[in-house]
Amino acid sequence: MNVPLWLWLVTGVGLTAVICFDFYLIARNPRKPSLKECLAWIAGYVGLFLLFGLAIFIFEGHEYAGELFAGWITEYSLSVDNLFVTMLIMVSFAVRAEHQQKVLSIGIVIALVLRVIVVSIGSAAIAQFDWLFYVFGAFLLYTAVQLLLTGDKEDEEFKENLMLRGAKKILPATEKYDGAKITTKVDGKRLVTPMLIVMVAIGTTNLLFAVDSIPAIFGLTKEPYLVLTANAFALMGLRQLYFIIGGLLDSLIYLSTGLAIVLGFIGVKLVVETLHNHGVSWAPQIPIPVSLGVIIGTLVITAVVSLLKVRHDRNKELAEVASERSAAEVD
Repeated sequence: MNVPLWLWLVTGVGLTAVICFDFYLIARNPRKPSLKECLAWIAGYVGLFLLFGLAIFIFEGHEYAGELFAGWITEYSLSVDNLFVTMLIMVSFAVRAEHQQKVLSIGIVIALVLRVIVVSIGSAAIAQFDWLFYVFGAFLLYTAVQLLLTGDKEDEEFKENLMLRGAKKILPATEKYDGAKITTKVDGKRLVTPMLIVMVAIGTTNLLFAVDSIPAIFGLTKEPYLVLTANAFALMGLRQLYFIIGGLLDSLIYLSTGLAIVLGFIGVKLVVETLHNHGVSWAPQIPIPVSLGVIIGTLVITAVVSLLKVRHDRNKELAEVASERSAAEVD
C-alpha cells in the first residue's frame, strides 16, 4: 500500500480537527453527557470510520479494507475492556462527574500521540527485522493464556504505573482540585492540580494497554497507515462509550475470555503466516475474511453468553428470594 505524504498530512489534519472540535464542545459546556448525546456521538464516529473504510475499499481494494475493519474491531474491543481500569482511575482520584469528559479527552489525546510514536518505531523495526513477528505472536499467546487464567478476577483497585509515579514525584502538585484546572496558584506558587495527574494516569495507562493492542493489529495488517488510522478511530468515541458502558461492563462477565480467544487466534496467525513467508510449506496464510469472521463471531458469542448467564443468575436469585419468603410465610 503506497500512501503519499499528502494523504498522511490530510489524514492527520482531519483526525486532529475532529478531536479538537470534540474537545471544544466539552470545554464550552462541562457536564455529564446524556445517553442520547453519547449514542449520537458514537454513531457519528462509527459513520466516519465506515466512510473511511469505504474509501479504502474503493481506492485500495477489499484486502486492505478488510484488514482495516479487522484491526478496528480488535482495537475497539480491547478499548472496551480497558474502560474498566479508566473507571477505577476516576474513582481513585475522585473526579467529579462534570469534569470526567475533559479528563477522558485529554487522556485519549495523550494515548494517541504516544501510540503514534510506538507504531512508528514498531513499523521501522519490523521493516528491518521480520523475525519480530515471532516475538509478537508469542507475546499475544502469552497474553491470551494470562487472560484465560485470570478471567474476571482482576484487582478492583487501581495500581499506579512507573510513568505516573515519576510524574507525581517530579510535578509539584496540590492535594485539592480547582474545578477543571490543571494548574493553580497556592501562596504565589504555580502548582499542578490532581486533574493533570489523572490525565497522565489515563494517558500512560492507555499506552501500556497498547503493549497488547499494537502487536495484535500488526497481526492483522502490516500497513502503518492502517495501523494508525484503526487505532485513532478506535480511540475516538471512547469518551462517550465510557458513560454508556459503565453498568454494562459488569454484565460482560466473559469478555476477558473472548478477548483471550481473539488475541490467541491473532498470535497463531502471526506465527503461521511468518513461517509461510519464510518458505515453510505446511504453514498456510489465513485470509482476512476468516480473521474477521473469527473476531466478530467470538465477540458476539461472548456478549450473548455473558448476558444470558447474568440473566439466568439474576432470575435464579429472585426465585430463591421468593422461595425463602414463601417458606417464611408458611412458618
